[in-house]
Amino acid sequence: MTDNPTANPTGHDTESVTVGASLDAAPNRSFQVEALTRVEGEGGLIVEVHDGEVRDVRLRIFEPPRFFEAFLRGRAFTEPPDITARICGICPVAYQMSACQALEAACGVTLDEPLRDLRHLLYCGEWIESHVLHVHLLHAPDFLGYPSGIAMAADHFAEVDRGLQLKLIGNRIVEVVGGRAVHPINVKVGGFFKAPSLAAMRELAADLRQATEWADEIARWVATLPMPEHQLPPGTQLVALRHPTEYPMLGDRLVSTGGLDIAPDQYLQHFAEEHVQHSTALHGKMLSGGDYLVGPLARFVHNADHLAPRAKALAAELGLTTAERNPFRSILVRAIETLHACEVAQRIVDGYTPPARAAVPVQPRAGVGCGWSEAPRGLLWHRYELAADGTIVSAQIVPPTSQNQGAIEHDLADLIGHSLHLDDAALEALCEQAVRNYDPCISCATHFLDMRVVRT
Repeated sequence: MTDNPTANPTGHDTESVTVGASLDAAPNRSFQVEALTRVEGEGGLIVEVHDGEVRDVRLRIFEPPRFFEAFLRGRAFTEPPDITARICGICPVAYQMSACQALEAACGVTLDEPLRDLRHLLYCGEWIESHVLHVHLLHAPDFLGYPSGIAMAADHFAEVDRGLQLKLIGNRIVEVVGGRAVHPINVKVGGFFKAPSLAAMRELAADLRQATEWADEIARWVATLPMPEHQLPPGTQLVALRHPTEYPMLGDRLVSTGGLDIAPDQYLQHFAEEHVQHSTALHGKMLSGGDYLVGPLARFVHNADHLAPRAKALAAELGLTTAERNPFRSILVRAIETLHACEVAQRIVDGYTPPARAAVPVQPRAGVGCGWSEAPRGLLWHRYELAADGTIVSAQIVPPTSQNQGAIEHDLADLIGHSLHLDDAALEALCEQAVRNYDPCISCATHFLDMRVVRT
């Protein structure tokens, strides 16, 4: 812990920070947060309070259209893995995996099991590097009252250094399997251009033994952070992929706490994106109504039984259960998922034999294919319509952040409504921390939030 006087944004002295329930507030009170760092993108939050009641919360996104779906129209079916990887520098593998699965579905192709294992390993690398980055540089500073990971490192150097060393191992996995650490170039529809060498995988094995120990230590450290007591608004559905035997990265079915259980090609029968006046980003919605949330918390709730042994045991030891609904504890779920990814990667690397072929043949055909995977931030769904020669007629990509925006707005409204007794600085800090619970990936810009609260 730290003696930093701002370590507890709500002003309580207890280890577990409780969000107050008082709605007392001075009228005509307003404040503005010029910029929120440690989140990808740019936007604003407007809060309207009248007579001590939150009337409206609007998460405004200034993200300009990026036109990736339009870029894909008229391109060959072999191109999306390279093009969509450029959507995000933190989770390019997620875009590649969802694109490949959708295109392989359109072409009627099933991967050899060794190639699927390599994809699983590649995804483990991305989860490790993304989760560790989020925990140490983006989110943990909020819990300990620091403005940045660099500032936090002054008092917690060992913890930050350990996290960065583990991130390098995640990057190394992506490099070995994907061809390079950022925007991998070895992924193709049907598998890979080249299978990793046995020598390279043996080098990874030694790194992963250390990585597993570090991940265990990181999860135990994260569990000591002071966690605000807060619950998702009632009725928020948790949505994640489900696989018969695996904690899902390359999932099978999509399930929800409301009883949904669907295949990839049924997604549009239950979900849609819509424009909202206050944002340039689309908002995901369930056609049956109500909010839904994707991401680590949702994955854990639906799939804790499929965690790797050490991660499963540690989650139980640290008090995580499938009844968890506190979004602030998503940082702990990410730490547990990091340990899981290290264990799975270790198993795949230890059992690796170079596959008989690096890719299965893929012949294009006219049709539609849908595919999904679990990006570090949650469900990522792709749909492609192909002409007979493999030309892409249409493409649709639904990332996790767009799906979460409505739920984030309503969660913030609930949190603010129970926290209006806080002074401006404490309320601003709490809202910024709450936004980072979801690790929103809005654009490649530096700043995200310009917050205004108007009280009348």
